[in-house]
Amino acid sequence: MSQELCFTSARRLARMIRARKVSASEVMRAFIAQIERVNPKVNAIVTFLPERALKEAKKLERKGARLGPLAGLPIAYKDLIDTQGIRTTKGSLVYRDHVPAEDHSLVERLRAAGAIALGKTNTPEFGAGSQTFNAVFGATRNPYDPSKTCGGSSGGAAVAVACGMLPFADGSDLAASLRNPANYCNVVGFRPTPGRVPNYPAANAWDTQPVLGPVARTVADAAFLLAARSEPSAKGSMPQATATAAPPEEPPQVFDGS
Repeated sequence: MSQELCFTSARRLARMIRARKVSASEVMRAFIAQIERVNPKVNAIVTFLPERALKEAKKLERKGARLGPLAGLPIAYKDLIDTQGIRTTKGSLVYRDHVPAEDHSLVERLRAAGAIALGKTNTPEFGAGSQTFNAVFGATRNPYDPSKTCGGSSGGAAVAVACGMLPFADGSDLAASLRNPANYCNVVGFRPTPGRVPNYPAANAWDTQPVLGPVARTVADAAFLLAARSEPSAKGSMPQATATAAPPEEPPQVFDGS
């Protein structure tokens, strides 16, 4: 049952949690067990917060009906995205021990939607490169053949999703950093239109080339996560339109990382 939950689509998991067919704690324990089993082989999740995530899952269960669309679903943020109180290295020795004092607006938004941070995913130094390795955490391996590259720079996110360690994940794209690892790992990486997902804080708020986007096992789940990221914001850029509904659900691809 535990591994089955890990390969259940994100949209279905969210419905099951809301209908109380499964608890948020149950779901979180399943993903924690999958990470502990598979991640040592692929090195996709580089900061892992199981105790913190379980605590948040139990807190969410006490909220009753007041649940957001992503309530109880685990997520890991690309290690470029600032997370308050959680180490964010940007894949660089310069930031090896860096712990941000505030959250990126994306983290605030997904937390408000009910998603629970389970850790950070690997990226090349400062996200610069189409392979995922750095001097802080080493290389992330392709889940189908560990001797091959997983692509980059959102390689940690793509591998974690392909291996069932997350139902979906956060990524970013300037020159195929979402699309490249998704292709290498047989998952979906979507580069949204610039401005669709607000980006604050950003080094250059007027630079529309890098964008924030989702990684998932199906198009439907990618759209589900994108919808939660795409509301207008007083911080950062404003989207051209608001995402509303995901397309019909598709069966998830199953790969366990072995």
